[in-house]
Amino acid sequence: MSRNSASLIPSAPGPSSPLTNSYTYHSSMPTAPGPYILGVDEAGRGPVLGPLVYGVAYCPASWKTDLEQLGFADSKTLTPEKRAQLLGVLNSDPQNLGWSVRVISPQAISAGMLRIPPTNLNKQSQDATVLLICDAIQRGLQLSEVYVDALGNTTTYEAYLSSQFPGISFTVTTKADSKFKIVGAASVAAKVTRDACVDGWTFEELIEEGDNVVKNAQKENWNREFGSGYPSDPKTQTWVKDSLDPTFGFPSIVRFSWTTVKVILEKSAHTAKWIDEGQESLVKAFEGGKGREKDRCIVTKDLGIQSIGTL
Repeated sequence: MSRNSASLIPSAPGPSSPLTNSYTYHSSMPTAPGPYILGVDEAGRGPVLGPLVYGVAYCPASWKTDLEQLGFADSKTLTPEKRAQLLGVLNSDPQNLGWSVRVISPQAISAGMLRIPPTNLNKQSQDATVLLICDAIQRGLQLSEVYVDALGNTTTYEAYLSSQFPGISFTVTTKADSKFKIVGAASVAAKVTRDACVDGWTFEELIEEGDNVVKNAQKENWNREFGSGYPSDPKTQTWVKDSLDPTFGFPSIVRFSWTTVKVILEKSAHTAKWIDEGQESLVKAFEGGKGREKDRCIVTKDLGIQSIGTL
């Protein structure tokens, strides 16, 4: 997808707009009477570059037969041209079809994973899924069935979602995007949005302060040969290594919590030594405990401060 094509995807940031914060995009709400079925899928869970995008698609339960004829499938099995065409299909029948995406920025992913205690990728994915379902309900959608593509222990996840949304029938399974057309539609929405975000990426590091014009700096050598974005891709590996500034690190498209990135930083970046004389004991006082005192620092222990569930 070219940068110009990427700018035409409604769920992607606009031209020259850097992706710095996570956001949600909603299509118009379908007007056909319910109840509705809804599918959930993601794009970009494994890559070291770009956002993680969760998508949902929804249509009336009575419209399932029509949905079967539209060509939706696991987006990974479709060409970019076919995916773009199918996103157009999602927008072509506002009476029966609707979709939404939650775009989680690379910075948000890494900040969550590196915080104490960490918010791992599974929790961030779960939060995005719950947010999109809540948004659909709050926008007036009457949901009867929800189909979710997921990895890991799908039984536990299905029970969790059922407890959060009583009255809705949940099916959580692997490869749901190839089993249920509504999940295939969600897969297309997520994949096209992520591709547009990456292909149309605006490097915020090159935007003049107080200006929205990207610099054409001669010294800038961040090309757009990203490859697939996966750590195992030689093209991606080359791009990541070449994009490193030994003092300032990587541009914000890089997920700096990924092991691949940590290894490169440790090997090739300048070492930073924080010197704050006389503050070692203060720093130690706020360090997390170990064993049974995990997540409690010395200060909270000495003051007898404990977490409580109820007042």
